[in-house]
Amino acid sequence: MPVATNLHLGHAGEAYPDAFYVRTGEHRFVSTLHAQGAWQPGEQHLAPASGLVLAEAVRRLPSDKQVSRVSCDVLGVIHSGEFTIDVEVVRPGRTIELIEASMRHGDRTSIRARIWRLAATDTTGVQGVEWQALPPPEAMPPLPMSDVWGGGFIGSLEARQAADARPGRGRSWLRTHCSLVAGEADPPVAGFMKLVDTANGLVVRERPGSVFFANVDLTVHLFRQPRLGWVGFDTRVNFGPAGLGETFSVLSDSDGPVGTAAQSLTVRIGEDWPGGPRTAATRPREQP
Repeated sequence: MPVATNLHLGHAGEAYPDAFYVRTGEHRFVSTLHAQGAWQPGEQHLAPASGLVLAEAVRRLPSDKQVSRVSCDVLGVIHSGEFTIDVEVVRPGRTIELIEASMRHGDRTSIRARIWRLAATDTTGVQGVEWQALPPPEAMPPLPMSDVWGGGFIGSLEARQAADARPGRGRSWLRTHCSLVAGEADPPVAGFMKLVDTANGLVVRERPGSVFFANVDLTVHLFRQPRLGWVGFDTRVNFGPAGLGETFSVLSDSDGPVGTAAQSLTVRIGEDWPGGPRTAATRPREQP
């Protein structure tokens, strides 16, 4: 199908699949409107983008080792449209390895991820988890995230949140009907990862129209490999006095906690950010 450079597939009203991306070559993809970011209509959301970067690393470098950590640095706007994923082994090893994977738009890199994979061993005799389990999704009321955020990615989500949630603190569950790549099954950890960056928008301390608090990174640590399906978040958001912030979440799947996620935030008030404040009501929306 024809692809418009620097535009989400579906931008011009053409049909697009229930997937965040369409593969256009061995290492090339185009984003669909389902991948559209929440801050600007012409960008991708880091959540599906980070999931795809991990999925490509796993696809190209198959292994029986387990994903232990995924750390993504955002080097600039994750533009919509066509892009390439590059993958390389930084530190090879029989039991421990480090992989680097990047999203590249021409000669500009938007995401650089480093992925630790560790050998599986039997530690059932010493396992223990200190994080508290979440109530199941059906025990929480629906959360209308599109009341706060625009963009096609947010529109693809089904969200639930505990009734005791407050600005800066809350427990939530998310899932989506969209696969990462049209016609391809999600690798389990990457399929889980594709929702994790949403944490920063779940229990916002301030309305995004008046305060800008985008994250510049995402780091996920896992102590077991998660199942596909609902992704659970026990989230805390902290803003400091001088423009820094952090979102921290304990992550869960249907079997309980699986690890943690942290996001470093750049916090700017009022007009003190590129483009000025745009509320969900006034932000251009390109959802179907």
